[in-house]
Amino acid sequence: MSESATLRVLIKHNAHKLGLPSGIPKTIAALEGAVKDEFHLSEPFALHYMDADFGDFFSLNSTATLKDKDTIKVVFVEPVMITLTAIDNIQDLSSPSLDALSSVSTTNSPSFSVNSSDLNLSDISSVHYASSDDTLILSPLKNQGMRTQQWPDHFDIPDFPYDTGLSLQTGNEEFLKSGVLLNNHSVRSQISDILVKKMFQHCAYPTSKQICAVAQALIEKYPCLREPGSSSGYDGWLSRLKNKMASYRKKLKQLGCPELAINSEYKKPAAVKKPHKAELNYLPPLPADETKQTLERMRVELLLDIKIRDNHRDISEKMAKTFAYRRQEIVEDSPLVQDILERWPALFDVIQVKEEFKRLTAVDLESRFCASLDKYTDRLVTLYRSKGGNAAKTLHSLLLLLDQDAGVDTRRDVVIRGLMAYLSENTEHLITHYQDTCGEIHPDDLKRHTLMIVTKGGAAHGSPLEAGIVLEGVQVISGLKSISTACMILLGLMYALNLSYPKPLRYTFEFFQKLLLELDGGKLCPKILSLKNKLLSS
Repeated sequence: MSESATLRVLIKHNAHKLGLPSGIPKTIAALEGAVKDEFHLSEPFALHYMDADFGDFFSLNSTATLKDKDTIKVVFVEPVMITLTAIDNIQDLSSPSLDALSSVSTTNSPSFSVNSSDLNLSDISSVHYASSDDTLILSPLKNQGMRTQQWPDHFDIPDFPYDTGLSLQTGNEEFLKSGVLLNNHSVRSQISDILVKKMFQHCAYPTSKQICAVAQALIEKYPCLREPGSSSGYDGWLSRLKNKMASYRKKLKQLGCPELAINSEYKKPAAVKKPHKAELNYLPPLPADETKQTLERMRVELLLDIKIRDNHRDISEKMAKTFAYRRQEIVEDSPLVQDILERWPALFDVIQVKEEFKRLTAVDLESRFCASLDKYTDRLVTLYRSKGGNAAKTLHSLLLLLDQDAGVDTRRDVVIRGLMAYLSENTEHLITHYQDTCGEIHPDDLKRHTLMIVTKGGAAHGSPLEAGIVLEGVQVISGLKSISTACMILLGLMYALNLSYPKPLRYTFEFFQKLLLELDGGKLCPKILSLKNKLLSS
């Protein structure tokens, strides 16, 4: 067994210890993973190490370079986007076109250039024919006014201006020597201003628990800011940050911030609320270089784009640009689903539902939903088997399906149906099966459904299962291959269309959102909290 090791890790202007009980990892990826997990890092980074010969930091190319008590440095990497232009005929590529390709610009990164004579034309051609989606995103691009990260597990106190930093450094030294606390109103005020702006980058309406975590992180990093009259040491900071955040929101509201202005009492429609499903970008401002007129023209172009085969790249690009315009229309006007379908048909494409969800929450809908559902499956099945009462018969018949078909889709579908029975909610409020598998479901049958997953076919009927989604009597999506996929896309649509969860299924959707997607998971109703505790128990 490898001997344990300890590394000194520099992150921005702070030094930390990293304990490695199993010794220094053999690969850089493993070491980066250890650093990321230990210090809760979410942004992309690279590692540098202190070279003893030169007394400076160099890029780390192998962990064999490191030994116990060495120093490494975390260097954050700025996001980069590279767009490759599709070329229909590579032989027609002119010299000016090569010149256009010879310069690649990046966002917030040093620019670099490529000599056109060094370009391999066959490589360019292969890029075009390999995929219709020829935009390579190396890291999410931070659009103006758009949040890109959920509230972090550990709030990282930002760097303060030089003079404030000196005051805090001196205050910490005095506190460690004599226990004297820093009592400087100007410094405290500046710290509060910077912290509320940092919090607003994650959430416009942070909860008391989140603000408490910020105050606690502050006095842990700067103990000289503790308050002697407080049992926790940060009660005053908690109150100060709440008041500062309210003042900051008021200021932004007066400046016309859409997500705050919509909540003004004199203009708030009855259906509009503060973000209640952990949306990061509930109502973002329009892009700085666009107007409602230019975005409306782009919306009209999208009506033509969706008729072009394999045009996902252009559609995704225009849907991203019109996101804020679309959100203002949906949130402020609360149009009918039929009207949204006519104006924004691309929004009801499965790919765009997942993209819209990511714009709203910065979470990958499909990967997290499926991964979390699979993680809890075995434990849920065990709970279903031990359940008594009225739900026992329903759960028993569902579990028999697992003995007949142990496929992934079947397991997921059984787990979701069983979840509703376990939570004492009626499956028929969410899923309706039609026996006739020939042709489309008659529109008159759909009109009676406000929100429903409709299915036909399946093993019992000798044909593949096909699921669709009905909203306000209109089938907006069809051709889904499983109930679990339909539930996932339905949840994404409810975010995209700003719909509330139906009361008869509030526990099921709370489970989807807060346990599977881990959005606002710190606040659970008693029934879901009890289920969570059972799932996490050994």
